[in-house]
Amino acid sequence: MKIWHPYTQEATELPPILIDRGKGAYLYTRDGRRLIDGISSWWVNLHGHGHPVIAAAIAAQARKLEHVIFAGFTHEAAEELAERLARILPPELNRMFFSDNGSTAVEVALKIVMQYWYNRAEPTKCRIVALEHAYHGDTIGAMSVSADSPFTAAFKVLRLPVFRVHNPAELEELLSARRNEIAAMIVEPLVQGAGGMKMYSASDLKRFQQLCAEHNVLLIADEVFTGLGRTGRMFACEHAGITPDLICLSKGLTGGFLPFAVTVCRRDIYAAFYSEDRSRTFFHGHSYAGNPLGCAAANATLKIFETEPVFDRISAMERIHSMHLAGLRKHPIVVDVRMLGTIAAIELLADDAGYLSRVRSRLYNFFIEHGVLLRPLGNVVYIVPPYIIEPDDLHYTYEIIGKALEIL
Repeated sequence: MKIWHPYTQEATELPPILIDRGKGAYLYTRDGRRLIDGISSWWVNLHGHGHPVIAAAIAAQARKLEHVIFAGFTHEAAEELAERLARILPPELNRMFFSDNGSTAVEVALKIVMQYWYNRAEPTKCRIVALEHAYHGDTIGAMSVSADSPFTAAFKVLRLPVFRVHNPAELEELLSARRNEIAAMIVEPLVQGAGGMKMYSASDLKRFQQLCAEHNVLLIADEVFTGLGRTGRMFACEHAGITPDLICLSKGLTGGFLPFAVTVCRRDIYAAFYSEDRSRTFFHGHSYAGNPLGCAAANATLKIFETEPVFDRISAMERIHSMHLAGLRKHPIVVDVRMLGTIAAIELLADDAGYLSRVRSRLYNFFIEHGVLLRPLGNVVYIVPPYIIEPDDLHYTYEIIGKALEIL
């Protein structure tokens, strides 16, 4: 039996690397190499591999309660997580639904907004607006609101029809003409991750929110990637001073230890489901919804924000990003550099620009050979390390990027 690995073309790529253990910002291979985890193992690891606080919390919870059906039951770890999230989320967002990964957090949000209007006897409001270059996940609804790309091409017949806009002006025109059809807009606030680490302004995000509010359209913030400090604030929406109607969280929520996700909405949205009429129930669930081990990991992850100098580490990372990107901007093969918080991206000149660019494989192998895990998005090299990465290791990562540019 062979394993089929995600996003991997095994006809052209090297065999998978066997990782024996992780510690801090490092991954250790079975054959004795050490890799700097420059992408937080697909953006999930915040506080470092093997963080003892999170590991101990999971172990303690496993001895007490590993799982219980979440329909009709609750448990201490889930109640604690609700309280902890309430401390860091805007007070208007106060009803949370647990699921198991970022894509399903988005699916939950999309289904909530659809049924919200249905329950309010406005079933014609059933269309979604999404941004060009978006990526929201690989399940059908999440894939539908993602951009047309190599990710989605084979599944065109399965995807739902979605309106797509580039900017606030296009959104205003669309909403003015079709507001009665539109249930919600979904955005990745400020940073479009898998679309190439594309970034847009806080003023644009604020205008998206204003237009949605003016036209009676809900706004979903997909903060699966951008949430929990990645952009230098706890949530990317804070840069624009907005509160969305729904927010999706996952990835770093458990510090990279376990799959877990949360979709949080305003109380007035939940009110459309609260009724003695059982047909108004939100008929959605996951076998592992509210899993106690995931809750314990999330609680520990959030506790670390309270007990360790996390945002000092983020600020230090921002300074290093800024310093190195200023130099790389002048390189003849560099088209653009951009950064926000802990996220940095270097877009390279390529005659086949895009996710399938041949640049990716050459660079990926070069980085691995030099002890750094970076996984370019086509011709875009990005760096999103765990917050605890040592400055010397981040400087070294940029040194290797500089050497890599010379081989292209």
